[in-house]
Parts: sequence; C-alpha cells; structure tokens
Amino acid sequence: MSEELVHILQGSTFVVSGRNGDVDASPTDPMGFFAGDTRHLSRWLLTLDGRPLNALSTDDLQYFETRFFLVPGTGTVYVDAPISVIRTRTVASDGFEDALAVMNHEDRTVEVEVALEAASDFADIFEMKDALEKKGSYEHHARGGQLVLGYRRETFYKGTRISASEPASVKGSSLVFRATIAPHDIWRVRLDVRALGDPGGTKRHPRRRPDASLEREAVQAWVAAAPDLQSDSGMLKLTYFRSLVDLAALRFAPRTMPGRSLPAAGLPWFMAMFGRDSIFTSLQALPFASELAATTLRALAERQGTRIDDFRDEDPGRIIHEMRVGELTAFEERPHSPYYGNADATALFVVLLDEYERWTGDVELVAELEFEARAALGWIDHYADLQHNGYVSYATRNRETGLENQCWKDSWDSISYHDGRLPGFPRATCELQGYAYDAKVRAARLARLVWHDGGLADRLEKEAESLKARFNEDFWVGDGEYFAVALDADGRRVDSLTSNIGHLLWSGIVDEDKAPAVVAHLMGDRLFSGWGVRTLAVGEGRYNPVGYHVGTVWPFDNSIIAWGLRRYGYKEEAARVAAGVLDAAEFFLGRLPEAFAGYTRAMTRYPVRYPTACSPQAWSAGTPLLLLRTMLGLEPIDGHLVVDPVLPDTLGWIELLEIPGRWGTVDAYGRGRTAAPRTVFRAMPREERPPAEPSAARSSTRRRR
Repeated sequence: MSEELVHILQGSTFVVSGRNGDVDASPTDPMGFFAGDTRHLSRWLLTLDGRPLNALSTDDLQYFETRFFLVPGTGTVYVDAPISVIRTRTVASDGFEDALAVMNHEDRTVEVEVALEAASDFADIFEMKDALEKKGSYEHHARGGQLVLGYRRETFYKGTRISASEPASVKGSSLVFRATIAPHDIWRVRLDVRALGDPGGTKRHPRRRPDASLEREAVQAWVAAAPDLQSDSGMLKLTYFRSLVDLAALRFAPRTMPGRSLPAAGLPWFMAMFGRDSIFTSLQALPFASELAATTLRALAERQGTRIDDFRDEDPGRIIHEMRVGELTAFEERPHSPYYGNADATALFVVLLDEYERWTGDVELVAELEFEARAALGWIDHYADLQHNGYVSYATRNRETGLENQCWKDSWDSISYHDGRLPGFPRATCELQGYAYDAKVRAARLARLVWHDGGLADRLEKEAESLKARFNEDFWVGDGEYFAVALDADGRRVDSLTSNIGHLLWSGIVDEDKAPAVVAHLMGDRLFSGWGVRTLAVGEGRYNPVGYHVGTVWPFDNSIIAWGLRRYGYKEEAARVAAGVLDAAEFFLGRLPEAFAGYTRAMTRYPVRYPTACSPQAWSAGTPLLLLRTMLGLEPIDGHLVVDPVLPDTLGWIELLEIPGRWGTVDAYGRGRTAAPRTVFRAMPREERPPAEPSAARSSTRRRR
C-alpha cells in the first residue's frame, strides 16, 4: 500500500483514506470504509466553502484512531490560514466516527459552509480485485438530516447510514452545515457512519459510539499480558510493541465465539479468517498470546470440511482456506463461504494443536478436538493423495474461481522449473510433505498422551518414518544438493531453488546428512539477500526481486526458516536471519510488511517496498515474536521451558520477562555474540563453527508487577 494512505481498523472493519482523511476511490482502489467484505463508502470528501482541505500533519494515535490536522488552500509564507480543522477518526466494529473541530483564528466572527460528500459503490472485495460490474440497484434517501445510501440485489441488501450531532441539510449526496464561529472559537460536529446489513438494522441494533478510551484500555491490557521485553535496542522494543498492537488490531471474534478472537490475515485485501494465516500467526504468537491459538483451533474445527464439494474444493476433514461474507459469496459466484482450497492448513491444524498443548498443558482442548484431528489425519492420507504415491498434492476442482496453487505461495507463477516453465497439475510441493510428516509425528504424541490410543501412535510413527525416507530420495536434487520445490504430475522434480527448503528444516523431514547443504543454500548469496531469504533464488528462470513469490523476501517465511535452522542446531545462522529481518523492520518504523523486494543489501542499503504489500499483516506482525523465540532458543520440553540464547551482536542484550506457559512463568536472557555483517552471508560448514558458549536462563514463579 502507498505510504500516502492512512488506515485505521477494528477487527475486519477498517477505513483507508488519503492523508487528509478523504476517500475518493476508483473501482479497484483499496480505499474507503469496509465492513463485512463490502466497501460501504467509496467517496467521503470534506470541504469548507466548497474547497478541499490540505493535510499539515497526520497522527497515527492508535490502530483504531487517527487525527488529521488540516487547512483550506495551500497558503504562502505571507498569508496565514485563517481557519484550521482537526479531524479525529475512530473506528468501531460496524462503522466509524469523524469528529470535526473547525477553529477560527481571526479577530472577527466568520461563517463557513462545512460539507461532507458521500457515495458508495458497495463493491464486494472480489469485485474490486477483479474489476467486476455490479448487478444490483442503488438507493439514496435523506431522512431527517440523515443520509442513507443503499444497494439491493434480490434479497441481498447493504446500506450506509450517515448522521450528525448538529443539524444538517442534505443536498444531493452531501451533508451540509452552516457554522457561525466567534473570534478564536471552535465549532464542533460528529459524523457517525454505520454499515447496515438490512434496511431495519438500525432499529433492531442500536449503535454505541466508538469509545477510544475503552479501546486504549483494551490495548494496554493486551500488551501488559504479554511478556515484558527489555533490550539495549530501542528499535527492537518498538518493533515488539508494534507487533503486539498490530495483532491486537487484527483480532476479530468469530460469530459463534463472542468474547474470543483470532487474527484476520491482513489489510486491505485479507481482513477475514484464513486457515493457513491464522494457524501460522498463532504458532508465532504462542509464547506471547496463546489464546489466539485456542480460538483459531476451535474456529477452524467448527468449519472443517464434511462433504465432497467441487465448487468449494471441500473434502471431509479438510481445514478451510478462507471465509468471506460479501455479495459474491452470497450468490455463490465465489466459493469462499467458506472455501477449502489449500493443501497445507489441514496438517498445520494438527501441528498447532500439539504445539499449543506443549506450551500450555491444555489437554482438555486436545481431547475436545480429537475427532477433528483424526479427520485431518484422514484427509492427509486419503483425499490429499491425488497421485496415489503417498504425497500430499493439489489441483483445484473449481477451474473457474478456485485457486491454482494451494500452497502458501499461492500466486499463479510461484511454482516453476529451473528454466521458468510451469508444471502441470497435480503438484506436490515439498513443504506440504514436511507439514504432513510433522503432523503425523506430533499426532502420535497426542495419541499416546491424551487419546490413549497406542495403536494409532505406532501407525503414525511408522508412516512418518516411511514418508521421510521416501521424501529424502524423491525430492533431492543430487547435482545441486537441495530439495526440489515440488514433484510434477509425472513424478518429476520441479527443480527450482526456493525458500521452501527452510520450511523442511522446521518440519524435521530433512535427513541429518543433507542439512548442511540445505543450510548453505539458505545462507548463500543466491537466496540470502542480507535482509532475509528470498522466495526464489537468483538465477532461477522466473527470478524477479519485485515478484510476489518469485524473488521477494517475506518476513513470515524467514521466521519459519529461522525456526528450522534452530531445530537442526544452526543457531548462529538463525540469528543472522533474525538480524537481517529485524534490521529491515527499522526502515519500516517497526511494522514489517507482507513482503519487500529481494535486492541484495549491498546494492540498496535499505529494504525496498513491495508496491501492494499488505500492512499490517498478521503473520508479518507475528514475525518479530517468533524471531525472539528463535534467538532466545525457547523450547518447551517435558513440561519445562528450555532457554538457549544465541543473539546477533548487533542486538547487544535481551531480557524477555515472565514468559507464560505450563511452567508458570520463566525469564529468558541473552547477549549478542554472533556477527551479523552488513553484507551477504555464506553459511559456515558445521565442522568449522566454534563451539557454543554456555547459555543463560533463570526460572521465575513471580507474577507481573
């Protein structure tokens, strides 16, 4: 998104505007007021005496509140603005409020006309992305100084009600006020904008005004509940705080679970429940906010597939990809209510269930979700094995609107051969096999611990062992010493070098003797840019440093890679990856975007923005949290938290205090000692690395002060 855009949000409701607070969107611009996957305002223009206002400054107060300081005209060094305006915007779960303070700086009374012009195209999020025409009809009503915009298609209705705290006249599509302002006085008005789902919605569901003080208290409580980070790096502390606040902003409550929350995927395009994104974000945030994982598991279990539905790519046991509630899903022109087109979330659901229990000791939830976990394992073995070769593959059954690539790199050209050609379908990408392996290993532990089914545990362990052996033979590119990104429909290796190999380390499917070569590739100059690991290596046929999944650096991807490096004992390399990504965060003022360009660090000296990256995005917000875990070496083992810190020397020291879990609370300390140079890194062969220094850890049962 452009740096000139300003956004505020509350769960899946958000407003994206220009720097003066105005909205004037084209059919495909991600600007406006959005709720329920629908744009409820596409125009929202403030004028004084018919003139637009210019921004002097914009304060990003909280994720749910922004203040714009405005003046009419351009002004000069010789003429001061006689009037200024402070426009304070606060978003709520079903709308927002604009509070205007118009200030007269002159020694005489002035009269001004204040007008707000409003319009809405009621575009569904998919209509914006695909530039589709509307099929319904628009309505426009003026009622007692209020303006009601509406859209109707058969029984489907969306509306926007605009009202004010001061008397207004309605002229066309504008609310107009005549303000008389005494010398050096202030005239105030509040504009209330609410999304309506049906014509009578306002009467049956009275609106409570957005309360910024209550929201601030909620954010403070959310941050206070997380472990306390202390460090000599002010930027690291800012990045940590911003990550916690962004996760708070992206939370929303599933309709069946009031009072609980899980993360939406990212603003502006993905403000909805996503299976993969919610799972990965919950994994990243487990040591800091384990309640996200609990809600995610329950919400996904509720919507687990139960039937064969080609339109939605649904199978029994499959975990959803995406849940939408807009017009196109209501009329089944898009399958996203919900849509199941991913091949990874089902295995990851089992992985999260196990990791959650390891951190929290919540065996009750594991017992509660036994049926769903077994169904997920059944999907892996039966419905996901499209080629009958024991590997998880994907191919959409909805050829009109289904996703082609159903792995996390889900853009059309993300999976390719070394020469750039695209393979046919089905495709079995490498990380999917790693996730399936990990799910079986973890489910075996749960089967013995909670479900008391030793037979299942034995079977899963044998299947995992067999899968690992076959995988290390079938996917290994011997002449390059790395794992192919996929097997094609004929079982041939899709031989491009990608960041996916880092996910294999995280899952544990890589044979020990192959790990050094994998790590050398990850840290070599073809994949590692200095800011992080690229999605596709330099020299591959489709490599493009500003290509969505073919050369950019994804912070989330790198957090999983760093976790995998730690799993295989490559602590210094994990710290180097963490250092590069956290250094990049400084240039984004602590908020990591969805992705940034893959240019080498020596070339740019700063990370280059990817033009349409989501920000904030849930698993990018979760990235600094997981990087803290990997740098401090936090690992739950046998009911205790092990701390084994290896930090880059650029960070100095870190204290993460009162890490909650089944152990009570634990404090973790670390001091930087791993060189993190400002150039591209190469992996040091394992046998040449110096021995590890002793780690430092101290347990604590004290509660937060």
